Amino acid sequence: MKKLINYSNEKIFTRLLNNKSNDNYWNYISELRKRKTKDIFEKSILLIESEIAKERIIGIDVLAQFGFPRLHKNIILKKFFNLLKNESDKYAISSIFYGIGHNNENLTVKQIDLLCSFKKHKSSRIRYSLAFALFTKQEPNAIQTLIELSKDRDYEIRDWATFGLGTQIEIDNVEIRNVLWKRINDKYEGPRFEAIFGLAKRKDLRIKEILITELENIDEFGSLILEAIEELNDKEFILLLENQINTNRVEKRVNEEWLTNTLEKIKNELKRF
Repeated sequence: MKKLINYSNEKIFTRLLNNKSNDNYWNYISELRKRKTKDIFEKSILLIESEIAKERIIGIDVLAQFGFPRLHKNIILKKFFNLLKNESDKYAISSIFYGIGHNNENLTVKQIDLLCSFKKHKSSRIRYSLAFALFTKQEPNAIQTLIELSKDRDYEIRDWATFGLGTQIEIDNVEIRNVLWKRINDKYEGPRFEAIFGLAKRKDLRIKEILITELENIDEFGSLILEAIEELNDKEFILLLENQINTNRVEKRVNEEWLTNTLEKIKNELKRF
């Protein structure tokens, strides 16, 4: 494909609007975002007001991360929330949620309540992107919505919501710890590992025995377990990690550098005290 830098803004929009496949879709979107010119902004605003869902989505996706640092953020967020009140296309709603999630630092309680009203939507795509929109938000309704999504029948939504609760917010209370503990026995690794990390981050010592077991069985997907061990920062893991490094040199189940880095981080952290 010809380098996008040589494409005019108009040509990129034409490709996005007329292509029958999604090949290079995000390359086109990314190029428009970083050009951050007035005509791109105005064209995207026109597109989100279109009667055609595909056109609305293109406009939303361009505006979601328009410019760095972000340009016209307040105008864009206002447009997104106005769209959300009447939007029915699940792909457009999902794009709006991702766009809000990228710019959610100063949402009002009213805006958060509107987002949370979608928590029981029948579309898993919408519930998944809703979790992203609520990342880092510590308002009660946002927290309760993430808690509900952490129990979703779709494991990817549980994973995303548990990540939000465990990693993306700083609140530490009995309710959140209990929610994370409920995911410890999830049959899927994603939500289970996110819950383990969230509890280790909160220095919940009950997670120690689970981390020991996970370390003994660690494999190439266990980087989050090692991060959880670093968060818990318990000196007993020094010997356990040294033993695991020796075992791994024979079994070669995980990148040895991950193990040695975790070991050194714990040693260095303990030296500070």
